Amino acid sequence: MKRGRPSKRREISPLIIETLEKAKIPLTISSLSRLVSKEVGSTISWNTVQKYLRELTETNHVQAIALPHSKKEGKEGLTVYILKK
Repeated sequence: MKRGRPSKRREISPLIIETLEKAKIPLTISSLSRLVSKEVGSTISWNTVQKYLRELTETNHVQAIALPHSKKEGKEGLTVYILKK
């Protein structure tokens, strides 16, 4: 029998995938953290969502899309996330 508090990974990772399924557009980390926080009912930090998104991209569940910078040529801007098909 496992002891201690269950990992947030079991709660937040499926919520991130579910939120991306519902969304019709790619989402940023901050918008995902707001939507997941609303679902959970408590504040989920930006860093937590970023960590689990990184894990989901490594396991090929989520795809990261780097957008070009809006003002500086040749630089990367925001990174948005969608479900991998």
